[in-house]
Parts: sequence; C-alpha cells; structure tokens
Amino acid sequence: MNDEPQLDDLRLFCVVARNSSFSETARQLGVSKAVVSKRIALLEGAVKERLFHRTTRKVSLTAQGEIVHQWAQRIVEDVELMGEALSRERAEPSGLLRICSSTGFGRCRLAPALSELARRFPRLEIQVELLDRPVDLIDEGFQLDIRIGQVREGGVIKRRIARNRRILCASPAYIERFGMPQSLDELKAHRCIPIRERDQDFGRWELEGPGGAAVVKVGGPLSANNGEIVRQWAIDGHGIILRSTWDVRGEIEAGRLVAVLPDYAQPADVWAVFPSRLSVSAKLRICVEFLEDWFAQSGLNAG
Repeated sequence: MNDEPQLDDLRLFCVVARNSSFSETARQLGVSKAVVSKRIALLEGAVKERLFHRTTRKVSLTAQGEIVHQWAQRIVEDVELMGEALSRERAEPSGLLRICSSTGFGRCRLAPALSELARRFPRLEIQVELLDRPVDLIDEGFQLDIRIGQVREGGVIKRRIARNRRILCASPAYIERFGMPQSLDELKAHRCIPIRERDQDFGRWELEGPGGAAVVKVGGPLSANNGEIVRQWAIDGHGIILRSTWDVRGEIEAGRLVAVLPDYAQPADVWAVFPSRLSVSAKLRICVEFLEDWFAQSGLNAG
C-alpha cells in the first residue's frame, strides 16, 4: 500500500483548511462528507500526524497541520504551474483561478469582465468571492485580488490595471439645505457618510489638493460598510460621500449628485495583486492582461 501523501488528498486538505469544515468542502466538491473524512484520514495516516482539531461545528488546523498546509499549498501550486508550462504552446489558459475583490467593484465592474474572460477562455475555472475586508491571499487560497486603493502588505506583486480616484459629492437637495463646503475644514461640520473599506481608516479621509496631501476627520449620523448603500444615501440627501469616479460618474451626469470641493480627490487606482511565487503563472498573466485591456476599453481609466 502506498503510504506517501497523494496529490488529490493534499488538494482536498487545502480546501478543508480554507473552509474549516468537512461539510462545506463536501458540498463544494460534490462528494459526501464521509468521502472527505476518509481522504483526510488517509492523509493523516500517510504523514503520521493529526492535522485537524475536530468539533461538531468546525475543524481547525493543528500545529502539524499548519506545517503540512504550507507545504501542500506549494506542492499543489507547483503542479499546476508545471501543467501550465507544459501546455503554453496551446496558448489557452486552463485550470482553477480563485479571485477576490470588493463587493461594489466586483459586482459592477469585475463581474462583466470575468464573464467575457470565461467566454474567451472556456478551459478556465473561475471562482470569485466579494469581500469588504482585508484579505490574506496565501492563507485564504486566493491567486488574485482585484483591489482599489493602497497595497500595503509584502510578499505580493501588484500591477496597476486601471487609474481611478475617489471624489467628494452630495445631492443637490443636501447642498441646498446645508450649503456647499468651501474648504476641507468645513467638512467637519457637515453630515458625511463614511464607509468601512479595505484600504480606508473609518471616518478619516486622506485627500490630495492644491496644497498637497491633507487629512480630515469626518462623521455623521449614517455610516455603512457597503458602497452601494452609501451612494444611495447620498442621492437621498443624507450627506457627503467620498466615492470612486466609476461609481458616481453616472449620478453626477444625471444631476442626482454634484461634486463637492472638486479640487480635492483621493488616489484609488485599481490593482491586480497576487502572491509573488505565482508570477510565472501563465493563466494569471493572461487574466491580468485581459482585465487591463477590458478596463481601458470600458472607459474606467477616464476617471
């Protein structure tokens, strides 16, 4: 009997570690929970270590499991990269591509682009998760993060795929009722609607203007962690928001929102972020280049 860890078991182990659940892994893979449990037991027998702490609700990695997980991720990724290297002459990317992005951008801009990517490259298997929180690409098993704003962490490669900025705006009704701010300092006395996003400190707006970089602390009776909600509240006249040009351009053109302090804006370019060890991935390169072209043609860079 072969007591070496099997590649399929390592791959399944990574999914269980990501989900912290045998049941969810079974659901995703279309197999029974018993099959998942059996394959994990075989892997534990092969490495002669217990890999998970098990409870009735979830599983978590043991100290030995953490070590195996680090190596398993590398092994699975290396095998996939080997397959890509052997098939590059087909010029058709294939295999799984796990992508994450923020909710608003993911729904409105990224989803249509990935729809066309899937149509153009049918051998790709694309999984997307929209998350309005910081993401650890390696630990969470993502190969690509399409991110708006700053990229602070190390160990990753970033490539700008579209230029973007955030601008201040409010509804005409709000301006008529509360007046138009004439300086950043006046924003402190206004009803602003802050949003919790990956790259922003809550209620702390960093802007660039004629005098260079400036920071203003804002607040108001409303706040949210979803950009679509914040935009609608601004349209309804509840306050001033700081949103990406792609998100509010149509509302400004239609007159539902007006620019506030137009000399000020916040740089918020769109970045493709991926682990440095995947820099040789053909499917990742093709995907990033496709998105760069897509956003350029869709006019996103115009903001």
